Amino acid sequence: MDARSLLVDAAVLVPVFRDGQGDLRLVLVRRTEGGVHGGQLALPGGRQAPGDAAPLDTALREAREEIGLPPESVQVLATLPVVETRTTGYRIAPFLGRIVRPPAWRLAPTEIAEVFEARVADLARPEARGEGLEQYLGWPSLERIEFFRVGPHRLWGASFRILRPLLPRLLAGEWPF
Repeated sequence: MDARSLLVDAAVLVPVFRDGQGDLRLVLVRRTEGGVHGGQLALPGGRQAPGDAAPLDTALREAREEIGLPPESVQVLATLPVVETRTTGYRIAPFLGRIVRPPAWRLAPTEIAEVFEARVADLARPEARGEGLEQYLGWPSLERIEFFRVGPHRLWGASFRILRPLLPRLLAGEWPF
């Protein structure tokens, strides 16, 4: 059996909006402690459920469940390249969405500890990038990871690999916001 067939299908939404000052902002979540991705910064999303007809359905359902973002508040602008996690066995389909920000985020308390509305321009600054040697549970040795600094947190892994090529495109105005 091919190892790729053992991957769990998942999808994420890359929610972006303009704030009142005209700044482009990206919505990120910090997962609650515990579990394989506990405490990590991520994009809203998760594994495909049996009722999800397509990966986009997964991304929209998860964004609603995790942060209370109604699907009707999302205009999908692009289907981004699929990313596979390196150690946890997920194949992630990301979707860029222009959103209408709700008046308040409604967090799923068992899944999401915090929401960040990061300025795209801040994430794209060279000083927001970093790298380090880490060894996480299940990793056989130290590995070099790249990350974005978001306040006191680090955004790394699949979310980093989704956003790294996307940030310059967002700043270049490839999509209308």
